[in-house]
Amino acid sequence: MHRKTIHRHLSKIAYKYRDLRTTDNEPMLFIKEELNHLPIIEAADVGCGAGRYDLALFQSLGKKINLRCVDANPQMLKQLNALLKQHGVKKFRIIKSLARKMPLKSGSLDAIFTFNAIHHFKLSEFLKECARIVKPGGYVFIYSRLRSQNRRIIWGRFFPLFNKKETRLYELNELRQFIKKTPVLELQSLELFKYKKIASLNKLIEQAIHHHYSTFYLYNKREFEISLEKFKKNINKNFRDTNNVGWYDENILLVLRKKLRKPSASLLRS
Repeated sequence: MHRKTIHRHLSKIAYKYRDLRTTDNEPMLFIKEELNHLPIIEAADVGCGAGRYDLALFQSLGKKINLRCVDANPQMLKQLNALLKQHGVKKFRIIKSLARKMPLKSGSLDAIFTFNAIHHFKLSEFLKECARIVKPGGYVFIYSRLRSQNRRIIWGRFFPLFNKKETRLYELNELRQFIKKTPVLELQSLELFKYKKIASLNKLIEQAIHHHYSTFYLYNKREFEISLEKFKKNINKNFRDTNNVGWYDENILLVLRKKLRKPSASLLRS
């Protein structure tokens, strides 16, 4: 039920989604360095939304990347198409698909990316698809937020019920277990990111009302109204200057690699 509700919500806000969300550029620097040895990068961004991270990928990796932009929401894909064309990007293809079963050839990609989207997926099935689609030695980059990190952001600290409502995020040990169940993939590294944020109370209220995070759509109308009023009181109580409310956002980047094929016994004997 939640999936259908959030899908409808994302369709409604697709035209303004990039204005509601920020793009973290630090992971792009890491990805660029990690893939620097590849002359051409055949890749997919799964759960691409309105395309803000796709544009960042093209700005970071330049002409060497050919990107498949995969999302189940046609309105988000429409916004993505307009954004990339507006910036003169041509080397992309739009694919309307669920993450668990993508129309991509086995062993065809060097890398799969997903940014702040795995909480919308059936993770075990998504990882199996990644294992099928990437080449041996290929990469899967997962950028997300842990539950514990979510509790420390401004909403988790001061917006009532936020942590209780947001049950879709994972902890690191849970992610490790999912990866272990897909033995052809192995965790190469993980990177932690921390960002200083400042906003006015009025801006925060605007973000909540316009569902800056899909978590807010898990509230019923009355719950949200009561929580929003309590949030205002909490901010006024804990911050002297409500025009400059400061906090830290945190995220994690997991870098997975598909294991190289072992040589067959006949080749070893020869």
